[in-house]
Amino acid sequence: MTDGSAPRPAKTPNPKDRARGARQPDSPYPSRSGYADAPIAAEELAPKLRALLDLVVRETSLAMQYEISTENGGQSEGNESPDAQKDGNAAPRDRIAREEGLLVRFSGEDEEILLARNGELLLALEYLAHRWLRLPPTLHDAVRFECGDFRANRLEELKLSARVAAQRVRETGQPFPFNAMSSRDRRIIHLELTGAPGVRTMSEGSGDHRHLVIYPATPPSRK
Repeated sequence: MTDGSAPRPAKTPNPKDRARGARQPDSPYPSRSGYADAPIAAEELAPKLRALLDLVVRETSLAMQYEISTENGGQSEGNESPDAQKDGNAAPRDRIAREEGLLVRFSGEDEEILLARNGELLLALEYLAHRWLRLPPTLHDAVRFECGDFRANRLEELKLSARVAAQRVRETGQPFPFNAMSSRDRRIIHLELTGAPGVRTMSEGSGDHRHLVIYPATPPSRK
């Protein structure tokens, strides 16, 4: 005799599971979060990134050109020179490290549009590229967008902000929290204040809300 229960049939995979980030054996992005578990080879990133940039330039009618290059100067393909990729300049086949990656440099008549409001559109397109490529936050440094001297100016602004905020913390004895920022920007401030007298830095929060806080080097004593 049996207990009357029939064996359950194997569950049929639901196509919607992929959209919810379920792990799929044949998925190019095998992660529960929907992001890639590990860095992707530059030769895989570049064509997908180029497809996005071609779409953006075409649909927005921006008078812009772009060039994709590796951080060590090797050139990949852009929309103004499809045959620019040559032997010795192709994107490397090894995995992209957090300190390396692809640099997208824009140029053209509409540079001012990209750089308006502290590079708002440029940074928005960079963020869109991270989502398009499904890069986890820890690998956002692998794809960077540049236009003119925006990055160099941004670097100096962050360093100046770090020094001014640190001085404020020394004078008031109160922590100074920055707004949420990328891991790259947080690292710049960390490095700028490394060894600075009277202050220490710490990253807090998680995900898109992760931010940096400058604290007094020693907590105030309680009376």
